[in-house]
Amino acid sequence: MELRIRQTWDGDDCLPEEQVKVTLQKNESELIIRVHAPFHGDQAPPSPPGPTDFLWEYEVVEVFILGSEERYTEIELGPHGHYLVLQLAGRRNPIRRCLPIQYEASIQGLEWTAIARVPLELLPHDADQINATAIHGEGHQRRFLAWSPMPGSEPDFHRLDLFQPFQWNEYNQ
Repeated sequence: MELRIRQTWDGDDCLPEEQVKVTLQKNESELIIRVHAPFHGDQAPPSPPGPTDFLWEYEVVEVFILGSEERYTEIELGPHGHYLVLQLAGRRNPIRRCLPIQYEASIQGLEWTAIARVPLELLPHDADQINATAIHGEGHQRRFLAWSPMPGSEPDFHRLDLFQPFQWNEYNQ
């Protein structure tokens, strides 16, 4: 499954140099997420690479996978090797945070790539909706992008009602 982030959070087209490609592949034990994104030069979090709380405050690509009863997993991936995996039960209600995954990221000039291997037990067992987002920039230059836009008065990537349906069996390899 390929998700191309080409819009701002509220549905306007983003700049061509901001577009992000996220590829998802599921096998019997894990979800493999690949990111190919422009590198905007934002500062890295002050912690060493690995699980990093509050990663959404930095340059990041996020994948949200939603199941029933508002149970969802948020997977945040950063260009400097930092990541954050949250399990949520209810909108913006994390029940587990900083969950371990295998993650590698690499910055090459004006682009970064990453691969994350997320154990399936970290995802809702009945996942059937998805969204992907990207954030970059600092201060007034901060930009919020989304695969499926979430219009409103300000960016809110936890608008579960605007996630898009999908079926795993269509994307299994």
